[in-house]
Amino acid sequence: METGTSASMRRVGGKRHLLLRHAHVVHWRASRLDANVRGLLWTLLAGFLFVFLNSLLRGLSLQLDPFQAQFLRYLLGLVVMLPLIARSGLLAYRPRNVIGQFTRGGVHTAGLCLWFIAIPHITIADTTAIGFTGPIFIMLGAWLVFKEPMRWERWLAASIGFAGVLIVVAPKLTGQGGVYNLVMLASAPVFAASFLITKALARYERAEVIVVWQSISVAIFSLPLALLHWQMPTPWQWLLFLVAGLLGSAAHYCLTRSYSIADISATQSVKFLDLVWATLLGWIAFGDSPSQSTLIGGVVICASTLWIARREARGPAT
Repeated sequence: METGTSASMRRVGGKRHLLLRHAHVVHWRASRLDANVRGLLWTLLAGFLFVFLNSLLRGLSLQLDPFQAQFLRYLLGLVVMLPLIARSGLLAYRPRNVIGQFTRGGVHTAGLCLWFIAIPHITIADTTAIGFTGPIFIMLGAWLVFKEPMRWERWLAASIGFAGVLIVVAPKLTGQGGVYNLVMLASAPVFAASFLITKALARYERAEVIVVWQSISVAIFSLPLALLHWQMPTPWQWLLFLVAGLLGSAAHYCLTRSYSIADISATQSVKFLDLVWATLLGWIAFGDSPSQSTLIGGVVICASTLWIARREARGPAT
């Protein structure tokens, strides 16, 4: 006679088998997609995670020194990956190019310093919109450095998306917050350089190795600035930094996977969709009501994103 415990275990096992079967089907279907489309999907997921991360970090940087928030975000990003490192062993995370990893970390830290200076003073929607200038620099860099093809569709989508960004940002460049908008704008080409280095590293480094060494290098470079105005975080703040570390590591993993399977220039236009998530989350979390220019720019940005996604799904025009 079957006991209640054994019957329950059989039901759990059946559900687990069903979930694994569905996961296998999803993975099989995804593998049949065009590489650039898969890259777009990875970038889309990364953008969604980054918006949540940015909202969380904005709240924390209003409570603690921004440079301390920067350091703790990457320190805890490393902490959340320790179980994976322990499972695979340290040798599995030994990079092939240590200098390249620290070069990328140094460049990314420079961009973060500018970003964290500005983030307490401007809305999440405006932060995201200004960050959209990054894809322009990335596509230009990918064209110049990696000789990636820049089809007219990508140029057009990027141009329309950038026009949407200008609609959002231009009215805010004057007044008290104008300086911080310009500081945030200055971080865009620095982050673009960091992501181009990531693209180069992704040719021979695994995505998880790049993410781990990014956390290590940025934490090391950020520590001296964090110590200048150190304040002991509360238990609740430690928990939030742990969540930020998890979100950040997951987002950078998705982005690195995108760079490893697709042209970096093909994935950039979908990042403009982040403005939608940022506007909604900023309104919910901080009460930042989107301005008319933000809404109009968001419509333009979404139109360019949907159009280029359909064009990439069809493959190169013949």
